[in-house]
Amino acid sequence: MSPSLLTFTLKDFRAQLRRLVLTGSAVAVGVAFLVLSVGGAGALVQSYEQSAAADVGDAAVQVVPGGTEGALPAGAAAAAARVPEVTSVAERLAGHANVIAPSGRPLDDRALVTSIAADPALRWQRLDSGRWPEGPGEVVLDRESAERVGAEPGGTVRVTRADGGTADVRLTGILDTSASQTLGSQPAIGVPHAQARAYATGVRATHLDLSVAPGADALAVARAAKRSLGGGVSAYTHAGAVDNALQGAGTMYAIVLTAALSFVLIAMAVARMVVTHTFSVVLAQRARQLALLRCVGTDSDQLRRIIRRQGLMLGALASAAGLAAGAAACALGTAVINGFAGLGPIEVSLLPGPWTFGLAGAFGVLLTLWAVRRPARAAAAVPPVAALAASGSAKLPEPGSRAVREAVSVLMLVTGAGLLALGAFGGSALSLLAVTIGAIVSFFGVLRYAQHLLPPLVGLLGLALRRPFGTVGRLSVQQLRANARRTAAASSAMLVGVTVAVSAVTAIGAARGGLDSMLADRMPAVFALDTDAARVPADAIAALRAERGLTVTPVRTATLTVDGRKTVVAAADPAGLNPDAEGVGAALTLKDGEAITLSRRPALTASGTRLTTVSGAAALPGSLHPDATVYVTGATLDRLAPGAAVSTVLLNPAGDTGHDAARAAVDRALTPHPEIQIADTGSDADLIRSLLDRMMLVVTVLLGFSIAIAALGVAATLMLTVEERTREFGMLRAIGLAGEQLRRMLTLESVLLALTGAVAGTLLGLLYGTLAARSVLAGHVSPLEALASSGGTALTILGILAATVLTGVAASVLPARRVRRMVVVDALQAA
Repeated sequence: MSPSLLTFTLKDFRAQLRRLVLTGSAVAVGVAFLVLSVGGAGALVQSYEQSAAADVGDAAVQVVPGGTEGALPAGAAAAAARVPEVTSVAERLAGHANVIAPSGRPLDDRALVTSIAADPALRWQRLDSGRWPEGPGEVVLDRESAERVGAEPGGTVRVTRADGGTADVRLTGILDTSASQTLGSQPAIGVPHAQARAYATGVRATHLDLSVAPGADALAVARAAKRSLGGGVSAYTHAGAVDNALQGAGTMYAIVLTAALSFVLIAMAVARMVVTHTFSVVLAQRARQLALLRCVGTDSDQLRRIIRRQGLMLGALASAAGLAAGAAACALGTAVINGFAGLGPIEVSLLPGPWTFGLAGAFGVLLTLWAVRRPARAAAAVPPVAALAASGSAKLPEPGSRAVREAVSVLMLVTGAGLLALGAFGGSALSLLAVTIGAIVSFFGVLRYAQHLLPPLVGLLGLALRRPFGTVGRLSVQQLRANARRTAAASSAMLVGVTVAVSAVTAIGAARGGLDSMLADRMPAVFALDTDAARVPADAIAALRAERGLTVTPVRTATLTVDGRKTVVAAADPAGLNPDAEGVGAALTLKDGEAITLSRRPALTASGTRLTTVSGAAALPGSLHPDATVYVTGATLDRLAPGAAVSTVLLNPAGDTGHDAARAAVDRALTPHPEIQIADTGSDADLIRSLLDRMMLVVTVLLGFSIAIAALGVAATLMLTVEERTREFGMLRAIGLAGEQLRRMLTLESVLLALTGAVAGTLLGLLYGTLAARSVLAGHVSPLEALASSGGTALTILGILAATVLTGVAASVLPARRVRRMVVVDALQAA
């Protein structure tokens, strides 16, 4: 590019900079969102890494089971104590017990019993308040469990014992489990090491923590410990143990970052649309100037380079502003999280590394360059004869063949519709993926027809404005319909953000509403007993049968040799199970000598007896007992394993008994057996429902960035419209329209632009979200019924619509202020 042309490019960019400020703001918001997303993903992984490191403790050397072994061999602690340079050994014991509530029943979640080392230097747990337990009859609890049973340090709590009884023990302190992956996901009971086997069942040694003599080589001690304990263990120094605990951090970072970047890409796609539309409008307004440049000798390639250079400068400035805003947001977020989130010893930083800032800045610049490609091609195609036009504005020619564009659009719509139908009604294992791809492809097809679809919607929405706003309302609608291309381009950015947001909210809401039906159709029973003992006590089963509101189905199991492997075989009376659950229908017709199994082989041999397998119900054994892989009739199990024990009991409400009444009956019957836990699908549903609620909140907030960027596009369109319509506004003022009325007209145009995209996006989002929900629910319940019972989904969608109206009002503030300040005479003299 010649020096004179470069000088013109810089001067022209400065002249147009005021018009492009809001467009640059859209890019800046996208870049800031990118920086914040990467920083947030990194902070999440930092918290994971620090919590994993916190569980390692401060031991110089740590010994863990090798391979797939879940426990250290017996005598490992004594062998480790004999290793030279080892000064102290703490064996970590883990088991299970129950914390008894004041009602006499255990808390729903079984507690993890963790042993407290006698040597304070080898205690890996953290104490929040109180003191450590030191002798028999003393324990510490996690804070949530202590609050649920109403206990405080110095008080008394009741816990189960390993022999099946209960014990009243003194609560000496509260564990801080906020930074622990091991203790943070379930109730925790800390007991002195010597007392662990008295309270816990299923006790196993999971780690050995070793102190070494001052000046000793920890690596040499670790190697000596491994030699001493044999090949069934692994020994690490402290640094090695931390590295071993962080093996899953890389995978977690990739998953979290991918999820976050998907929202960033949506926001940046909206930003690209805003940049493309704004440059198209600006260049259309300068069509005569561009033609004059062609007349004085500037060829189309030079004109294209001028526009691209201006896009490069805009992208660089906007990206720099976005990086600064992103860094400030990360710094503020870091201070807020570390100060108020209650993460205990964990400290995170949302600030990503320098490479993130570099890549984010480059991404913003490249995005802007990509966005101006099409306007640059269109501007370069302006013929020199356009310089003779009376007006400085013109419609830029569309690059490329119209027939090809139409064919591509139709192909996208047809392909997308086909994938949507296949995913929603085909019943494939990849149904959700098909719906997702179909929604994306068809949506791009819809965007290509936006200029034909959105202006009529503006007119339809404008009908509601004519009566309350009179002439101002009619003028707003007429202006938007007269400039169909511009209206469609400005509304399309809002259309993208709202469509994705409503699709996600609808799909999550439908899944939430259909959760109970899905669980009911998949689970054979509402309640199941869970005990560490080999069999459920006979008196507990009798007490349950005595409750009239319950249907009681004992499940008998036996470990047999099936096709040469030890296998858990289960049997139960299917008449008392949920008939809609998978496999129950097959169990009702199962004959003696037949079996339901995960294997696809036509037959299997169990303890020398040949059994014919039945297909289509493979999930049944595992739903009856977590370890079972084969289901047979009661008569068959009597032949294979006479006297097989009842290892669990499945319970369903009988007749018209509700869930809460049935749960009360179960608790009442099992009062003498606090060692027996109750698995409740209702509690599982509540947990999943809370996760879905949090997911909906996160999705809505993240997609809010896309809507904010779309609002900047609406504001940019209005600002450019004000410049183009200066003379029109002057005429309106001259014939009697007040400045306040002009301001109201622009506000209505802004709201209509935002609301048109939002309404169209809501309709598309409801369609895509409903089809996605149907692919997930797989016929268990109608998506519309699930949405109706989801609670809050409709309010969330209405909230999104309300937010778009508010963004429309906010987007009109600057343009309306500028119109009100116009001098009528100057406006009438504008070209």
